[in-house]
Amino acid sequence: MVDPKILEIISKVEDPEVREAFYTLLSYVEEKQSMNFEMMQRFQREIAETQRTIEKNIAELTEAHRRSEERIAKLEQATIKLEQSVTELKESVAELKETVAKLEQAVAELTEAHRKAEERISKLEQAIAELTEAHRKAEERIAKLEQTTAKLEQTIAELTEAQKKTEKRLEELSEAQRKTEEKVAELTEAQKKTEKKLAELAEAQQRTERELAKLAAEHRKTREQLGGLSHTVGYILEDRSYIALPRMLKEEMGVEVVGRLSREFVEVSPGRFEEVNIIGEGRLNGRRLWILGECKTQLKKRDITSFLKKVERLEKVLKGDKLLVMVTYQAHPKVRKFAEEAGVRLYFSHDLLHNIFLSII
Repeated sequence: MVDPKILEIISKVEDPEVREAFYTLLSYVEEKQSMNFEMMQRFQREIAETQRTIEKNIAELTEAHRRSEERIAKLEQATIKLEQSVTELKESVAELKETVAKLEQAVAELTEAHRKAEERISKLEQAIAELTEAHRKAEERIAKLEQTTAKLEQTIAELTEAQKKTEKRLEELSEAQRKTEEKVAELTEAQKKTEKKLAELAEAQQRTERELAKLAAEHRKTREQLGGLSHTVGYILEDRSYIALPRMLKEEMGVEVVGRLSREFVEVSPGRFEEVNIIGEGRLNGRRLWILGECKTQLKKRDITSFLKKVERLEKVLKGDKLLVMVTYQAHPKVRKFAEEAGVRLYFSHDLLHNIFLSII
């Protein structure tokens, strides 16, 4: 906004060209002021000074004009003075234009500086973004380090507690070591006594060994006698089986023995033989089959398992169906059930004797 006082002073100027020049100058100044008010503030003092000069010149012109009206006689002199004032005013206007040109240059420089500042701000914003990302990553690393530190502190606390326990344990071990040393001393003394006693026992041991040698010889003879007796009992079961089983198998299952049952050594591979207590051929409904059996004085589950494994080995040379039987004096009910589940028929010695007796009478 132009100062109303200036407008009032200019309006009193009679010369239209001068008045129009003043108005043009003020319009130009007002336009520049409106373009960039903030920039013009920096030069406000210079413009104000110029305005004061203009106001002073206008005041002088006004005073001269008033005097010219009052003193017509001094019109020429006043006119000369007015022309001088106008000349000075034109000089002031020229100076003002120069000042405005400087202002325009300053505005251009400020615009360029503003552009460079914008570029620097963009770079600063990018740098700030990078610093923000780096700060975030640093925060994450710090958080991880804090967690690690917490775990380390916990571990250190646990190690400290373990160290206390270890020290306590070492004290206990030291005490135990002391007691052990005392005990060792006692044992050393006892060892001496023991060695003396052992010497006495060694002498007694020699006498005992001589007696045991005699007993061993007698025991060996007894075992040989028992072995012979065991074989004899086994052979008795086998002999009874050879006589009674053909008739019992015929009566109970319809199996007809072809030829006779016997004890055989079957070669399952070159130079390798399997002993079979009961072996023979039979027929059932015209179908040929093998009769395989084993005799045990007192049948156990392990005897049945061993017999089944032997049958598997015989499968290489004895092809075809098989009837499996086992003969014994006695067997626990669980063993009987196990044999039945395994597909092995059990025959007892008393049943064989009964069948043989019936065949005789």
